Amino acid sequence: MKKLLFFILLLVSTFKLTAQKNQTYCNPINLDYGYCPIPNFSEWGKHRATADPVITMYKGDYYLFSTNQWGYWWSSDLVNWKFVSRSFLKPQHKVYDDLCAPAVWVQGDTLLAFGSTYSKDFPIWMSTNPKANEWKEAIPALEIGGWDPAFFVDDDRKLYMYNGSSNQYPLYGVEMNRKTFQPIGTRKELLLLNDERYGWHRFGEHLDNTFLKPFVEGAWMTKYKGKYYLQYGAPGTEFSGYADGVAVSDNPLGPFTHQSMPFSYKPGGFAKGAGHGATFTDKWNNYWHISTIVISVKNNFERRLGLWPAGFDKDGVMYCNQAFGDYPHYLPNSANNPQDPSASGFTGWMLLNYNKSVLVSSTYGNYHANNATDENIKTYWSASGGNKGEWVQTDLGAISTVNAIQINYADQDAEFLGKQTNIYHQYKIYASADGKKWEVLVDKSTNKTDIPHDYVELNKPVQTRFLKLENIHVPTGKFAISDFRIFGNGNGAKPDSVSNFIVLRTENDKRSAWLKWKPVDNAYAYNIYTGIAPDKLYNCIMVHNANDYWYKGMDKNMPYYFCIEAINENGVSAKTAIMKAE
Repeated sequence: MKKLLFFILLLVSTFKLTAQKNQTYCNPINLDYGYCPIPNFSEWGKHRATADPVITMYKGDYYLFSTNQWGYWWSSDLVNWKFVSRSFLKPQHKVYDDLCAPAVWVQGDTLLAFGSTYSKDFPIWMSTNPKANEWKEAIPALEIGGWDPAFFVDDDRKLYMYNGSSNQYPLYGVEMNRKTFQPIGTRKELLLLNDERYGWHRFGEHLDNTFLKPFVEGAWMTKYKGKYYLQYGAPGTEFSGYADGVAVSDNPLGPFTHQSMPFSYKPGGFAKGAGHGATFTDKWNNYWHISTIVISVKNNFERRLGLWPAGFDKDGVMYCNQAFGDYPHYLPNSANNPQDPSASGFTGWMLLNYNKSVLVSSTYGNYHANNATDENIKTYWSASGGNKGEWVQTDLGAISTVNAIQINYADQDAEFLGKQTNIYHQYKIYASADGKKWEVLVDKSTNKTDIPHDYVELNKPVQTRFLKLENIHVPTGKFAISDFRIFGNGNGAKPDSVSNFIVLRTENDKRSAWLKWKPVDNAYAYNIYTGIAPDKLYNCIMVHNANDYWYKGMDKNMPYYFCIEAINENGVSAKTAIMKAE
């Protein structure tokens, strides 16, 4: 009997681990994002917007705050988020924002929050029961204020505040009194950008600095093995190269030394940008980084959020793994299933319908059907209306194994400003092997939640060729889809390896290099890996439908190393040999 009981318990444990390993997620994070609350920021069209996120674990759950959402989210698993509606403004608060680029931290048994402001009448808020939306003022006003603030509690219980957002002034830091939240001494200048040395600091989509000097913002502090890692966003939130860098010190107030490369950097792929974020640990002490994804079409500040595995290597270098960063990834769900950031949690499910044939029920204006499969979050297809029955159909080109689907809604003729708490999407997805006989694959016809980036992992994979997304209800405006993304395996051959890969770096500007390679006929994209040592290729750039890339993000004083791999519906090629560029 004891042996039988042990065997049953072993089976149950194995089943739980298997189930836990199967939990996946896909960026952008599927949150009920609020709409831009500012009328003059919506003159090109009302749209969803948030940025500058913070995730903090408190009493075993994760709490997510971001810019001007009139509330916050909590989750027990980093996948399913519940929104708590709350304004942190009172009538007497003469500030422009609710919580812009918020600071959130745990001090003792209390969760605290403070928003960006230099006004002298905005409080620090505190709660011991944030799930129940129970908050009170810790102090009525933080007189010194701070834009893009971050608070850090050191191991010795000392409290520090970091802040700054400027293309002229540095990031600042100061020790704070834990009880009164008054500064101890004067603030110190901690960090300036150096775009003359670090190429990725340069302003502009093409890192050319022809318009403005770069911005430094979004301070965050992480301590690891006695070292202090001051993180910062740069060079501008509108650009695909929006990233988080890190500078390291033996002291919480410096002096700090820049790491040569940005540690959170995603200039390629579907959802570009990974700047102004926060680093945290999960329940099993795995490191994660949440940061800002760039759209910036209807307004410069049209943005989303992304979540990336992070960590530190044996030499204390801080990094994120953003390879395939907007494809499905596994979440670690137990101490027995730890995250390996160097390997990421990529499922191996490939994008099956990049630039494949698309049919639609109707088209509005210049928002054409092919935009629904072009792997560009900035573009979208729009139907002529938002009525039930509008649809978009994608052809995978051959019978394929489908594991997961992501639906990215776009905002066309949206009517809302600000946070909405009672809106929802409803749809059905049909599958067909021949384009004639259809079966329902996903049915969300009774859904009552707001799911602008809905991600569905199928209970079991299906073999199919055609998939059709049919609208039942959209909360506002027209039925518009940025990308209808299908993930799985094409059941064919992986791509050939890249050949004739060259890196041209000259003395004229050693921050920049021109990368070229022979096109691979059976590939739709490439991953370029780069870093300052052969075992530190931590930055990854996904390039679609091209065989060259201008990489302008280097530290001019360091050698760089590169390799490349090809990608198609069936998998990934072997990487090329690592190439050194002096």
